[in-house]
Amino acid sequence: MTVIRPRALTDRRHGGRRSFRSPQPAPEITAAAIVGGPRRSWAQSYLLRLRITDTLIVLGAIATAFVIRFGPDDVATNVSGFPVPYLTISVLIAAAWSIALSAGHTRDARICGMGLTEYRRVAGASALTFGVLAIVFLVGKVDVARGYFILALPIGMVALITSRWMWRRWLFAQRRFDHYLSRAIVVGDPDDVGYVAGQIRAKSGAAYHVVGVAVDDPERDSVTVLGEQLPVVAGMGNITEAASRLNVDTVIVAGQPRGGSRFIRNLGWALEGTATDLVLASRLTDVAGPRIHFRPVEGLPLIHVEIPQFEGGKHVLKRMLDVVLAGLALVVLAIPMLLIGLAIRIDDPGPALFRQERVGRNGSTFKMLKFRSMVTDAEARLAALRDQNQGSGLLFKMKDDPRITRLGKVLRKLSLDELPQLWNVFVGNMSLVGPRPPLRREVDGYETHVHRRLYIKPGLTGMWQVNGRSDLSWEESVRLDLYYVENWSLTGDLVILWRTVRVLLHPTGAY
Repeated sequence: MTVIRPRALTDRRHGGRRSFRSPQPAPEITAAAIVGGPRRSWAQSYLLRLRITDTLIVLGAIATAFVIRFGPDDVATNVSGFPVPYLTISVLIAAAWSIALSAGHTRDARICGMGLTEYRRVAGASALTFGVLAIVFLVGKVDVARGYFILALPIGMVALITSRWMWRRWLFAQRRFDHYLSRAIVVGDPDDVGYVAGQIRAKSGAAYHVVGVAVDDPERDSVTVLGEQLPVVAGMGNITEAASRLNVDTVIVAGQPRGGSRFIRNLGWALEGTATDLVLASRLTDVAGPRIHFRPVEGLPLIHVEIPQFEGGKHVLKRMLDVVLAGLALVVLAIPMLLIGLAIRIDDPGPALFRQERVGRNGSTFKMLKFRSMVTDAEARLAALRDQNQGSGLLFKMKDDPRITRLGKVLRKLSLDELPQLWNVFVGNMSLVGPRPPLRREVDGYETHVHRRLYIKPGLTGMWQVNGRSDLSWEESVRLDLYYVENWSLTGDLVILWRTVRVLLHPTGAY
């Protein structure tokens, strides 16, 4: 979504601040009276908590580095021939760091709770602070101990990001109970309104609570969203009046409303001077933010969407990450894996490893390794169980599959049966993160667009594994895999790996 914050204009002839409207009233939209006072009291409270937490962390990081490097004694440094206490330098560093966090919009209400975007801004502001200070100290000949300087940055940056992560979890928990949400009206065609409102309602962290909709249909009094009725609170001509009446924080324009750009321009004019944001919901689907760039040309806001690349330096880095992490994991887990293999052979006679042909990148095949969790003749007994399939689409799944051994149930629940695939990752058949590796019979049944899953290597974990696994429908599984194929990044891979650890501790959909 694109947020457009309407401007509040100033009448300097009267020495005061008041809202201006266009010299010619917007024909489609009636301007509403400005509601006094900010509406997002929750946002102000939340941002104040962030500010206090950030300040305490910055001071704590500087103080910790100071004590570790110098001890409790106040040590002076030389600044252009004059002694200056390190305590003074520390206070200046803390002040500069705090200013950078504010100037870098790390506490912007529009990015709070958004995860990677918020973390990037915090990390960027912190790195910029120390980079600039290093140059200033060098030019000013400020003799600051490198150990002190190097300690403060990593301690503070890790603590800041961890703090934001914890606040984000708290915020999401509150939003599950409809707390800390911005009140919103969704505007547009009934179908577009239903889709956008449904997406918002399906995500507990979407930051909006849709209180009503505005559609260009005088006969309609509600729109059905996920089985519930959302009331029509306005027509297309009195949106601002409804926003004022309902104390709305955000007006979301879904799709392309009747009237097009002229309607959106007039709506923006009508909202000038109010506390209400204007948000445009793009028709782009399953395109991640880093692939979207805004390139205005003489007032025309063009959206540049990068085409997915399946070769190049980014993929080389991904392969390097796979080799390093998979190699380390194989060394660390060597003894536990040997013990699991021994337990499998004791529990059920037969080999400890199960080898199965899977389809990899560009349709190539390879032998995928797993710890055996089923009886040795499981494949032969599959045909007799086809009519009991509980999986969706082309996937065969049974919650109580009689072919699974006693130990196999434990291995599957904890995903320990997947550990041998670290070898597949190390030798290059698979990646740590990617789409689920399919069987040949599944690929043969793919629709044309689903073959895009094979454009990159299958993964040991991925979007499917951290979003419900076998509880997902076939369509949702395909959507998640295709989204990953077109939008993956190294940062995103690290996030998925972290989420995989959480899923292992609280398994869902594993059977």
